[in-house]
Amino acid sequence: MIIRKRLIWLGVIITLLFFAVVVRVGRLTIVDAEALTARGVAQWTRSGVITAERGAILDRNGDVLARNATAYIVSAAPRQVQDVEALCDLLCPLLGLEREAVEAKLARRDMATVTLKRQVTRDVVDAIRDLAAEQPQALAGITFDQDSLRFYPHGTMLSQVLGLTTVDGEGQSGLEQQYDDFLAGTPGRIVSEVDARARTLPDGKTSYIPATPGANVRLTVDSTIQAFVDRVLRECLAVNGARRVMAIVMEPDTAAILAMSILPAFDPNDPPRSDLDALQEGMRIQLISDVYEPGSTFKILTAAAALDAGLTTPEEGFYCSGSITVNGDRIRCWRSSHGAETMAEALMNSCNPVFTELGLRLGVETFYQYLYAFGLGTKTGVDLPGESAGLLIGRKYVKDVDLARIGFGQSVTVTPLQMITAACAVVNGGYLMQPYLVEEIVAQDGEVLQRTLPTVVSRPISGETSATMRALLENVVAQGGGRNAAVEGYRIGGKTGTAQVYRDGRIAHDVHIGSFVGFAPADDPQVAVLVIVDEAELQPDYGGTTAAPFARQILADTLPYLGIQPDGRNDTATVRVPEVTGLSVEEAMEALKAAGLSGMTDGEAQTVLSQLPAPGAEMAEGSLVMLYVTDGEPPDAQAYVLVPDVTGMSIVEASRQLRARNLNLQVDGSGLATGQRPAADTFVAPGSTVTVTFETR
Repeated sequence: MIIRKRLIWLGVIITLLFFAVVVRVGRLTIVDAEALTARGVAQWTRSGVITAERGAILDRNGDVLARNATAYIVSAAPRQVQDVEALCDLLCPLLGLEREAVEAKLARRDMATVTLKRQVTRDVVDAIRDLAAEQPQALAGITFDQDSLRFYPHGTMLSQVLGLTTVDGEGQSGLEQQYDDFLAGTPGRIVSEVDARARTLPDGKTSYIPATPGANVRLTVDSTIQAFVDRVLRECLAVNGARRVMAIVMEPDTAAILAMSILPAFDPNDPPRSDLDALQEGMRIQLISDVYEPGSTFKILTAAAALDAGLTTPEEGFYCSGSITVNGDRIRCWRSSHGAETMAEALMNSCNPVFTELGLRLGVETFYQYLYAFGLGTKTGVDLPGESAGLLIGRKYVKDVDLARIGFGQSVTVTPLQMITAACAVVNGGYLMQPYLVEEIVAQDGEVLQRTLPTVVSRPISGETSATMRALLENVVAQGGGRNAAVEGYRIGGKTGTAQVYRDGRIAHDVHIGSFVGFAPADDPQVAVLVIVDEAELQPDYGGTTAAPFARQILADTLPYLGIQPDGRNDTATVRVPEVTGLSVEEAMEALKAAGLSGMTDGEAQTVLSQLPAPGAEMAEGSLVMLYVTDGEPPDAQAYVLVPDVTGMSIVEASRQLRARNLNLQVDGSGLATGQRPAADTFVAPGSTVTVTFETR
């Protein structure tokens, strides 16, 4: 009996053990099979990621704006370093590293290798290798691995718009972020069989999945027009002593963006990554993220709405007494009084009371219907990150005094891109178009992955109203406040604006935002331009004096470049610019006045050093001549030389150009010139030194 019981218990135990084994085997072969297989494969193979080549960003003509360049990771093996002091003495200056940081990394003896710096250029690596050959003991343990570096051949050009990538090559801002999925490509993979010490087996199998390179993004931007704009804005920034200057050039019929510029700008090849605030400010695309009260440029929209609604005509008579009172709020004109004037003349005179009345005539419902149709209060939909929608007071909260102020560009905020897009709708036949920057995205094999077609958002006004507005705005430039934007031989239309600046919620009375929005040719617009000058030191700081002359220069450069020929029509009398360099400011102003021109200086000194345009140039009567002044006696014409533009040149070419003008070259870097100090077209004394930054493309 006892034996039988023992046999039964033994059978039970054996059965339980059998089932336990079955369950365990089942778990290993079914449940954990995939994980165990992966663990086994990991033990006898080594897997590596093959980074995909990031696609390039090109302008509309194929000029490279952003591309990948070869770079290196400089690393050190702490246990192999023989002389920390000597290594730091040699490497820290070359790599731009803090000595304490390098010493701390080299103290990590538990680490096989430590990264000293990523994205080191070939020139620097070659210099380190040369030093290692001369002093092998001092640089023992230093190794180099291939890395990628995003390179922007044109330096600061379009920097905020192009954006940045992280050190790992991921889009961080601008177009680099917006189109990262297309630019990044697809990483590849390589798997090799290894031995117990993780060494590749000579006869082992290797599996290779190639990376798919990123697609190229081709923009609507024309780098030549962009260069025109950048050059003009550099001068605009310097002459006006402004806090910031911005410009957009656009095709009116399609809203394709030909150029976007914001100064000051950062160099994306050397972004301030150690200063987070500066980096974030630099990455902000202020033309689409920042809003401002447009001031009198907004009168374009008010006039178009009132004409289209049948509430006024160009010939209707008004009277400006210098101010108008709405709900007890006195609204002043920018000058004492314009007296009797037609609606067309009010637009030329930029008369606030007349546009106050037009805003009130339109009323909330009708005015807002037009404003929404012009794209206000909503994002344009441009293919860039970080766009703002501007601000319109909610309909149910609008009072008459708000309508009155909106009529002439106050109590409403827009982004610069919203302003020029709406202005284009006024003159292109009445169509609000969606602005865009990317023309097409093309894979490396030539397949077009995406193509942008012009998109109509709305039609705020009729073609007839648009034609009327083109004629009215042409008169503003020919006879009104936009005269400084006139270009010889071309029919230009446009409007100036002077807007308020707010600080801590209050109006700052000592500074303004001057602007000019214009288009050409006036009868068939092919190009539109908006120039904004923020907080100019130069007085008077109206848009007609701070912005219009520089919009004129952008148009004067761009129209011939695009093959748009002068039409020979010239309703505005032209005069020849007299020679005033070397004269006192008072004498220069008298000479300009006698020639039918006006002048503006860039400072308070009393002697004219140079002038723009140059003597002998022809300008529309009443235009503005910029006078660059200096203290002291009138200068000898031979005592100053003009700094040439050497960007894009090699060191030899730049040196030759500067030596020809008795100037010295200070070299910073190697490769092709990407920047210079002093800037091009600056007058300096003979023998002066020009520091030129060179970078390898």
